[in-house]
Amino acid sequence: MNYVIPSNEIQRRATPDGSDPSKLHITAPFCKKLFGDARRVPLRTGDADIVVTSPPYWLKRDYGVTDQIGQEPSADAFVASLLECMENWKTILPAWGSVFINIGDTYHKGSLANTPGRLEIAAQDAGWTVRNRIIWVKDAGMPDPAKDRLKSRHEYIIHFAARRRNYYYDQFGYAEKYGNGTGPSDVWQIGLKRDMSAHLAPYPTELVERILTLACPEQVCTHCGKPRERIVRRTSQLDTSRPQAKRAMELAQEKGLTAQHIAAIQATGISDAGKAMRVQTGTGRNSATVKVLAAEAKAALGGYFREFTFAKRETVGWTDCGCGAPFRPGIVLDPFMGTGTTLRAAGDIGRSAIGVDLAQKTESERLTQRGGGD
Repeated sequence: MNYVIPSNEIQRRATPDGSDPSKLHITAPFCKKLFGDARRVPLRTGDADIVVTSPPYWLKRDYGVTDQIGQEPSADAFVASLLECMENWKTILPAWGSVFINIGDTYHKGSLANTPGRLEIAAQDAGWTVRNRIIWVKDAGMPDPAKDRLKSRHEYIIHFAARRRNYYYDQFGYAEKYGNGTGPSDVWQIGLKRDMSAHLAPYPTELVERILTLACPEQVCTHCGKPRERIVRRTSQLDTSRPQAKRAMELAQEKGLTAQHIAAIQATGISDAGKAMRVQTGTGRNSATVKVLAAEAKAALGGYFREFTFAKRETVGWTDCGCGAPFRPGIVLDPFMGTGTTLRAAGDIGRSAIGVDLAQKTESERLTQRGGGD
């Protein structure tokens, strides 16, 4: 099943790295909806780059559909169903693909069933890597009449990777768009935005957009299947809204420090050694010069020396596989499509999307029976 857009729909645009736009073709994003079981998604290897989904939560709603997931007799059986899905998705994703599952817990016989934790452990036992447990904090939630416990106002988004390393991840792009500094937090506070359909379990598009910004490439080569990755360079500019950084910039100018001095500071780090022993070629031929420059800079800056180790970074381009083939937008797969929030969010930020759903019901029927997942 191949979803490459016909050549007559190809669009051209200038590339972030300044390469000749006439030599770079980028296909237009698409959106597809399929009928099928999340355990047996009818796609081939490479047909999607990432899975972002919210399956039905255990024992929350009965959709009245044969073979549905979410009505298993035990929490472990529910987790086994999800793991069966994940093993199928693994055959579709490339080596650098990820799976993000939005999942909430269920109270059963007076106790939390701990379905998110059970899924994490089962997935680890099956060879998956649990890279993050993101906490989605909600300002409000479903009505809850219980008087002997606090109301649940959070859910989890668990990031699973088939491999420990080398999965696609653009933390720099995420930080630029959503803030939280250079090391963004795993706690996401996203308000609920109910629509006119009075959706029982709102699944905000921002949640999906954050995930896609982090782990779904903007462009993938249609020939070799490699994603373009951001190339980031550290500058000599500081955040002058911070008094210490502003003073460091003033001192550097007053003392006549050069770009080479700043580079030496950044190669050395906060200590006097560190990376300076390995700078440039790694042979040590340049380390002596770097040490001298770093010492001069430290003498000039004093305690403000360390400020330049936190200089701003900027995007200077994107990697290129060299195939010369067209690039396509990254493709997100949602095997529990529901009302299609994932698909809409993907389109909003220029990604392609494929949604799969087992239930063929009208939207109004689905909305009145929702209980987790989207």
